[in-house]
Amino acid sequence: MSLLNQLFNRGVFGTKCKTCLNLAISRMKLLQNKRDVQLKHMRKEIAQFLQAGQEAIARIRVEHVIREQDIWAAYEILELFCEFVLARVPIIESQRECPPELREAISSIIFASPRCSEVPDLLQIKNLFTAKYGKEFVSAASELRPDSGVNRTIIEKLSVSAPSGEARLRVLKEIAQEYNLNWDSSNTEAEFSKTHEDLLGGSKHVSGGAAPSQAPAKQGSLSSSPSNGAHSIVPADIKQEPKYLHAPRPLRETHTSYTNEIQPSINDDKAAAVSDTKRETRPQSSEILERARAAIASAERASAAARSAAELVKSL
Repeated sequence: MSLLNQLFNRGVFGTKCKTCLNLAISRMKLLQNKRDVQLKHMRKEIAQFLQAGQEAIARIRVEHVIREQDIWAAYEILELFCEFVLARVPIIESQRECPPELREAISSIIFASPRCSEVPDLLQIKNLFTAKYGKEFVSAASELRPDSGVNRTIIEKLSVSAPSGEARLRVLKEIAQEYNLNWDSSNTEAEFSKTHEDLLGGSKHVSGGAAPSQAPAKQGSLSSSPSNGAHSIVPADIKQEPKYLHAPRPLRETHTSYTNEIQPSINDDKAAAVSDTKRETRPQSSEILERARAAIASAERASAAARSAAELVKSL
């Protein structure tokens, strides 16, 4: 009884396998013809973009062209494998284990079956080989375990990774040569040569270049204020305040520090007084006290104006 079941199952496997293999071969031929027309149309569009100077769009579209070309090449190899297995179906039926000469073809078909959704017949073939050789054999091919026997070209063509810059540039040059375009590829080569770190560094370079442009503006506003030749000493904490506030903070340490820290642009009268005090080499003590009091008063007014301006900025 078991012998009859084995013979019956063997005949069913052979019939189903041949039917699925023939359907898969016919379907892949139709898909290849369809992709040929699509690829010609896509390559022509890319040639038009290159001729119009729209290289950015061409660099994006070429990825789709490469993807379609890879699938077309994978179908061509799978079609040959299916024809090879179809011719060896009687050998597969007669042996319990997978023949060594058919291992690459069967493993490649199993690996490609879930990745080629346009050919559902490959999934049926995979199910037949699962029932024939067991789940362990199918899992080894699907997971690309060592000695699985999957064809390396099939793995590369069905990979989901993005094409490299060299591959995209090569296809663009082929399209330009195919349509006799005088295309300068220097800009595209420079764009493809950039790495991810270079792109990030470019944004930092732009933001870093904006900072020095603001620093000279602050220095120019501070250094251009004394018009009468007087040398003004600006404290370090003034640089941390907004650049439109130039009023210094009073430091009540010595009388000479107040005379040196007051900017002449606050008030014309006080600026003249400060310039006079700096022109005098050895002024009298009474004159120093009077001018110091005037300087203290003007500094207090300036600090009050600075505080009010800062509060106004915070309220905004």
